[in-house]
Amino acid sequence: MIQYLIMNKLTRFFWFCSGAHVDTLERNPTEHNKYVGIGATIFFTALFATLSGGYAMYFVFSGSTAAVLFALLFGIIWGLAIFNMDRYIVASIKKTGGTNKQIWQAMPRILLAIMIGIIISRPLELKIFDKEIRQKLKTSYLNGQRSKIDTLNKAFNNKYSLELAKYGEYKNEKDSLEKDINKSRYILNQEVFGDKTNQTSGINGYGTYAKQKETVVSQKVERLNQVRQELGQIDQIITSRKELEGLNSTKLFNERQLDSLSNVAGFADRNYALGQLSFNPDGTRDLDTYLAVTFISFLFILLECLPVFVKLMSDKGPYDIALQNIEEVYVYKSGKDKDHKIIVIDDLHGTKNNLVTNKKKILLKQRIDKELGDCS
Repeated sequence: MIQYLIMNKLTRFFWFCSGAHVDTLERNPTEHNKYVGIGATIFFTALFATLSGGYAMYFVFSGSTAAVLFALLFGIIWGLAIFNMDRYIVASIKKTGGTNKQIWQAMPRILLAIMIGIIISRPLELKIFDKEIRQKLKTSYLNGQRSKIDTLNKAFNNKYSLELAKYGEYKNEKDSLEKDINKSRYILNQEVFGDKTNQTSGINGYGTYAKQKETVVSQKVERLNQVRQELGQIDQIITSRKELEGLNSTKLFNERQLDSLSNVAGFADRNYALGQLSFNPDGTRDLDTYLAVTFISFLFILLECLPVFVKLMSDKGPYDIALQNIEEVYVYKSGKDKDHKIIVIDDLHGTKNNLVTNKKKILLKQRIDKELGDCS
């Protein structure tokens, strides 16, 4: 008994969801299951819309303490709005006239259903591909930061080109002097120890040639110290300029920062990342992902359009005929009520006109009689 009552209430609820006239539908038992199916489809579409709208709104207010509350509130409102539109779309399709007329009558509703299906499917796709979207966002943020650093470096190089050129000259001279000093010291050692080469005399001991070579080494060392001092001063200037321009503080994101950024990414960033999932890094189409995303969209579009198609494909049943008869009766009654009111108003105005006319006749007669009496 309890199970029967529950099923009866559930059936009547789905009838309500289908937009059917319940009192008329109850008298046509062969149509019960059809409208239960239509109502259930509309209900579950609205349920998906609630989840979709709430999920999308959660990312709009991501980071706020009231994000969950706003998501729940908007999700319920959005679900009710979709439920009302779907219910209207199905209820407004009349099984009157030929097939072509019904299709033409349903075309605006089908287009509206397709748009609703696309809107519902997108946030749910974002949830389904959440892991892939997070990875795509990390890659996008990393590439964006790398591009930002490259732009800052180019701007810095253009702005301080003279200082950087001078730094490069001193750097090259320093490297050249260090190599040259090492080579000169090696030759000096060969001269002192009497090794005969094309650059040494072969005389053992610290003689004239050794002193000359030592003098050359000392001069080069002195120049190297000067160059190092100039290089240090320029390096300090460039470092301070980099600090001022924000170049030193701008670094590539680490894994922890990328995770944090992907967690607080907004709806627009996630939607863009979902679109980029359909492409490979080289710009070619990733067919598998593209088909997966497309088929999910088609699934929700089909789900949204299904009640309309069921209503169009089903034959004209006893409920449709009964509903049409009721509407014709009410239209006829409305016409008769209109005629009745017109007749009543005409009679009232006629009576009013007669009363006013008679009253004026009496007043006119009294005035004439009075004038005649005064003359006599």
